[in-house]
Amino acid sequence: MPNAAKSEKTDVVLIGAGIMSATLGALLRQLQPDWTISVFERLDAAAAESSDPWNNAGTGHSALCELNYSPQNADGSVDVSKAVDINERFQVSRQFWASAVDTGVLDDPSGFINPIPHVSFVHGADNVDYLRKRYEALAPHPLFRGMEYIDTPDEFAARLPLMAKGRDFSDPVALNWSDGGTDIDFGALTKQLLAYIGYSGGEIAFGTEVRNLDKQSDGSWNVTVRNLRTYQSRTINAKFVFVGAGGGALPLLQKAGIKEARGFGGFPISGQFLRSTNPELIAAHDAKVYGKAAVGAPPMSVPHLDTRVINGQKGLLFGPYAGWTPKFLKDGSNADLFKSIKPNNIGSLVGVGLTELGLTKYLVEELLKSQNGKVGVLGEFLPRAQGRDWELITAGQRVQVIRRKGVGGVLEFGTAVISAEDGSIAGLLGASPGASTCVTAMLDVMQRCFPQQYTGWTPQLQQMIPSLGQKLSENQALFQEVWDWTSKSLKLDGSNASASERVTDYEQV
Repeated sequence: MPNAAKSEKTDVVLIGAGIMSATLGALLRQLQPDWTISVFERLDAAAAESSDPWNNAGTGHSALCELNYSPQNADGSVDVSKAVDINERFQVSRQFWASAVDTGVLDDPSGFINPIPHVSFVHGADNVDYLRKRYEALAPHPLFRGMEYIDTPDEFAARLPLMAKGRDFSDPVALNWSDGGTDIDFGALTKQLLAYIGYSGGEIAFGTEVRNLDKQSDGSWNVTVRNLRTYQSRTINAKFVFVGAGGGALPLLQKAGIKEARGFGGFPISGQFLRSTNPELIAAHDAKVYGKAAVGAPPMSVPHLDTRVINGQKGLLFGPYAGWTPKFLKDGSNADLFKSIKPNNIGSLVGVGLTELGLTKYLVEELLKSQNGKVGVLGEFLPRAQGRDWELITAGQRVQVIRRKGVGGVLEFGTAVISAEDGSIAGLLGASPGASTCVTAMLDVMQRCFPQQYTGWTPQLQQMIPSLGQKLSENQALFQEVWDWTSKSLKLDGSNASASERVTDYEQV
């Protein structure tokens, strides 16, 4: 039998030890060092779900290469407004990380961020025409400076020799190439931020599950947690609660009973990647290369061949391949989806079920693909791909947001911040671009939940994030200033291997 619950007090409870909670905790610790902070994570390690480096592609989502952020309009023009917005948000993250390195909050930045070219890749005459228009629309923007358009076989082979080997160039190809991209180990970043919170006096409790959230008459929350090893329960009274539990956020917000969570549902989608086991292949590729999603496929299905840098070691993965499970977390329960169905969101869920038949068809097709079928998809990027060089790994679980719309619902593929009217509790739902824009998401939480304090915090925040409240895309001088600073502080200003070096590496394969 569990021991009787003990009551304690804290200013802030952060649920989940992923990148979102770690970012919010680090911000609050610097802005309000007198506040007490407690972090509760039901697993035995930090960043063990979606923030784990092998549970995501590690792309610093700055819209340099992701084509779903720059769709083509009916008249043939390319809409880059979302790409610019995503890039603006990522620049905020870069500035916060650079400031954190400068002030000692974060350690050696090469442990979590490394320079890697970001590349958009298409083939076929129509797609080549689209990519040229995309380049023409983005290249004039300060945030996308230096982007190159490449459509000759010789230059393609010089930049991406592994992808050129065995390719039939009678099928036209094109690239948008950006040297300013990054690979990010969000797991390592999360651990560094949590270490700072812990070293500065915060409580970090692993193997501890939040069992209940109970609103008190004074606006605070009683948070009941249980140690999963000793079965001892505790009740912590918190002035503010943030639910950064990834796929576990929706059930906890529902348990809290806040009206703002009514009507929201979640649709879980699992993912898989092919990870290379051939060191020669890994050494021969040095870029994150994103293609176009198949017709009718959802945005998160965009295929990409990614160089990774994890624990100082290069890796190579391709994917994603979608799957389905009713779990809301990789380490969740098969009952998660069914438990999340409530009278206030069943209409949203049914509505999405009726309107997203294309997604259902896509998921069925993905589930039926064999290992050889998955390697066959890789062949679009690597014409001479061989199954023996790759292993299939299960990536993180994503719970896409279902939001009420009219009498039904709509499926969204972004992130959504939910906060109570009184600002006493907030949570984050959804995924991509997720971790890359974690700082802007957490600033949003802070503005919503601490409106009075936020005004006083602004001067210090502007020291951390000089562009706060401005658009870098409209201030080229400021962008140049923060770009040079962040590149130096994050050690991103070193040169990558030359094209000739990459060719030399590849010729050894």
